[in-house]
Amino acid sequence: MLIRRKVNKLLIFSMVILSLMTLVGCSDDNSSNKDIASGKVVDFNGIGVEGVKLNKGSITVTTDKEGRWNISGLKEGDVVTPSKVGYSFEPKDYRVTDGKDSGIIFTATKKLERKQGELYIAHTNDIHGRVEEGKYDGMGLAKVKTKIDELKAERDVLVLDAGDTIHGQTIVQLSKGESMIEIMNAIGYDAMAAGNHDFNYGQERLVELDGIADFPILSANVYKDNGDRLLSPYKIKEIEGNKVGIFGLSTPETTYKTHPNNVKGLEFKNPIEEAKIMVNQLQAEGCTIIIALSHLGLDESSEHTSEMVAEQVKGIDVIVDGHSHTKLTEGKQVKETLIVQSQEYDKNLGIVDITVDQAGEISIKASLFTKEEAANLEEDADIKSIVEEINAENDEVLSEIVGSTEVLLDGARENVRTGETNLGNLITDAMLNETGADIAITNGGGIRDSIDEGDITLGEIITVLPFGNYVVVKELSGAEIKAAIEHGISAYPESLGAFPHIAGMKVKFNPSKEAGNRVVEITVNGKVFDENESYQVATNDFMAAGGDDYTMFADDSIVGEYDGLDQVLNNYIQSLADQTVTADIAKIEGRIEVVE
Repeated sequence: MLIRRKVNKLLIFSMVILSLMTLVGCSDDNSSNKDIASGKVVDFNGIGVEGVKLNKGSITVTTDKEGRWNISGLKEGDVVTPSKVGYSFEPKDYRVTDGKDSGIIFTATKKLERKQGELYIAHTNDIHGRVEEGKYDGMGLAKVKTKIDELKAERDVLVLDAGDTIHGQTIVQLSKGESMIEIMNAIGYDAMAAGNHDFNYGQERLVELDGIADFPILSANVYKDNGDRLLSPYKIKEIEGNKVGIFGLSTPETTYKTHPNNVKGLEFKNPIEEAKIMVNQLQAEGCTIIIALSHLGLDESSEHTSEMVAEQVKGIDVIVDGHSHTKLTEGKQVKETLIVQSQEYDKNLGIVDITVDQAGEISIKASLFTKEEAANLEEDADIKSIVEEINAENDEVLSEIVGSTEVLLDGARENVRTGETNLGNLITDAMLNETGADIAITNGGGIRDSIDEGDITLGEIITVLPFGNYVVVKELSGAEIKAAIEHGISAYPESLGAFPHIAGMKVKFNPSKEAGNRVVEITVNGKVFDENESYQVATNDFMAAGGDDYTMFADDSIVGEYDGLDQVLNNYIQSLADQTVTADIAKIEGRIEVVE
């Protein structure tokens, strides 16, 4: 009996001691109340870093591809330390607190050990098929090649193009872009971004051309419906001991700035978020210089611009940009990134001078080599020969004379995107002539060149209307038509590809009023316009599908389909007396009038 009491007292005493230990938080390495710590390791753009080791004594875990980690078996005061070769971390470690620790973030910074060296980037953008030197175009690609060879005699050169290249002129369109790829191969391009107009032959053709090219057509943010990227996202090239990473970005505006069928089933993801992923990937692969090859542009009206990428994505040294046709004589510095763009039509060759000194510090300067400076430059013989061969193959078809004009037919970019022109009127008159519709409307951005007075050839017509669009008729309400006109004039006096060229109707608008409420008066064939009335409207299939953001057209049924727009214009010229466009036929007559 005495022994049992002693045992019971000992048991009670032990339980009291254990309770006191629990209250004061005492435990040892074998305690069941050990902490669990978890969190992420991210780079300076917030993207998870894979392969980072988190250490606590003998306990080690490794981050997954999202940068996540989880360690169990810890106690208060234990220190977790991240490590990965070539990276530094902030904070350097984390001390476990009393309780479960979650949401712990380590920021990993890649140590850029750049090697001393020099590099040129020679860049073009928005060539739009302008292969040859022209009065209103650039220096021609034969001279571009000569200048690039001069640069290569000094140091290594990366030759890059920022997109909208393989479409737009007859010389490249008859082969559906292959002739341009042949020329670019001969010049020695290293990479090209996929611009919206590079999809004009369809996504399948773009992939085919990527296979024909000796260089990759890049886009990191264009995905197929199976989750795979349509094109290669990036390329790495080692130059003087430095790995140079180049990744591509395509404008999400492509969904309505090419025919919607060309991008059916594709998703254009946020280029800013994809750029963050690319910087993370390229740094992980050891790149010490990173270049974004971007077809985003600098237009303030765009939802995504290259400037936004530079502002929101760290780690990009240079953005070689296109899409907005901007002339940046010395580039545009945005935070740590230099944005460069060479305007359009090979009017300039952009040159970026990159120097890494002995200390590994990088210096980047931009300049433009202009058409004027190229005036006395010899054309490269090989490029000149290739162009001559292509022209010879095309001449038989393109040289056919289909009519003549007594006046210059104005299709200049700066005019057709801001106002009425005689060529826009001629095209829409042709659409009415072909269809018998009440109204015709086409977008100024689809008119790509002028026609000089004199003979008109088939080649000139195709150059003016290069997109292969065909004419359709839709039955639209007056309200939809008014909404379309409001959209088309919304940017005036700024340039807009959606600016409407019309026939069968006249519009008066007041640009001092807010966009969307500028139309003052509309008449249709001299009669009062009724928003509740239905009208037959001839347009091109691009706009009919919602292209150029004419979304008000997209849901209405097509009631008639006709020939290609180039053929419709050809037919109209053929129907004229002596197949001649006179000053009375092609004239500005106040179809779209600005009033105050």
